[in-house]
Amino acid sequence: MEMAKVTFSSKWGSVKVQTKSVASAAAEKSAADVVREIKKSQRTPAGEDYRERSLAINGLVCARCGREFPESKRQLLTVHHKDGNHDNNPADGSNWENLCVYCHEDVHSREVLAAYLGDDAKGKEVSLVYNDARETVGSGLLADKLKKALQKK
Repeated sequence: MEMAKVTFSSKWGSVKVQTKSVASAAAEKSAADVVREIKKSQRTPAGEDYRERSLAINGLVCARCGREFPESKRQLLTVHHKDGNHDNNPADGSNWENLCVYCHEDVHSREVLAAYLGDDAKGKEVSLVYNDARETVGSGLLADKLKKALQKK
């Protein structure tokens, strides 16, 4: 393979071209090897990734439900940022809690519901499930039993 080096000089307006023959290392590698090297260079080393640091600090346990995960199921644990800021990653892990994917989804679903309901969410919570205006919200035996249980309290 032949490569050329082009140099422009502003002093005299001249152009200098140098050519030399270079054996390219990339030309000798297969496409699969090149892709493998690119993927390897993009990976963050273990310990530099905040997820890995959180798992090392807090262990393979969900902070909400307390379920322990074996090493083979570690992908089911996620890192939840307590303050909601994904850029706030202190080295001591004080802004992280490990949550299983189920609890993490539940936490964020509750945040969306709370934002929808506004400040007086506590008063609206029961009326969302069982409308006090006697409209049919749920049907079936389970819905009737739950409604009766709430009325007894």
